[in-house]
Amino acid sequence: MILEIKKLCVSFDGKKLLSNINLNIEQGARHLICGHNGSGKSTLVGAISGNPTYHIDQGSITFNGADITNESATSRALAGIFTGTQNVPEIPGLTITSFLKHSVSAHHHFRTGQDLPMAEFIDLLETARDILNIPREWLNRSVNVGFSGGERKRIMLLRLILTHPTLAILDEPDSGADSETQNQIADTILSMPDTTFIFISHQQNFTDLIKPTHTTTLSNGKIVIK
Repeated sequence: MILEIKKLCVSFDGKKLLSNINLNIEQGARHLICGHNGSGKSTLVGAISGNPTYHIDQGSITFNGADITNESATSRALAGIFTGTQNVPEIPGLTITSFLKHSVSAHHHFRTGQDLPMAEFIDLLETARDILNIPREWLNRSVNVGFSGGERKRIMLLRLILTHPTLAILDEPDSGADSETQNQIADTILSMPDTTFIFISHQQNFTDLIKPTHTTTLSNGKIVIK
């Protein structure tokens, strides 16, 4: 198992949001988390990614054999957990190229102990950009400033390809994306069999594109046992 969650209880501002969650995620899975609004889906993926908004009251999260229950979001990211959130911030003044160079270099150094040469980064960036058909001029614009919802998703995919995580958590990646972008997201996911995916979606047509290998349903902060 790439991810093991045992007896996880999570709260926010004193209110219990998740109760006694037990969940195993297999290596290479495309695991769908579903449920009605307020069921605890975003809380669960937030707890896995290390979102400090949520407080883990009880239980454990083990990733790749290591206990990450008390690790920071940064430590989890460097260890190989990618998070694609619904609402991504705008960062005026920080170009997409600079943002990606910092992210990819940090991952490269964590994995190898060596700095990433600029020429190597540019080669990686150009390859990923071509795959996603992203205009080169986007790379000199500020992160997410002036981009549509679908364009922001494509930038997220660019970061996903470049960092090539062990586990990718995507919270409603189809939200705000047109059908072409949804197909591109699905194609990217299916082209990365070495990466395990946990994703949330409310759209059946998008879910069908992903072809989830496993499904877990939440209701009122608990896993629905079928």
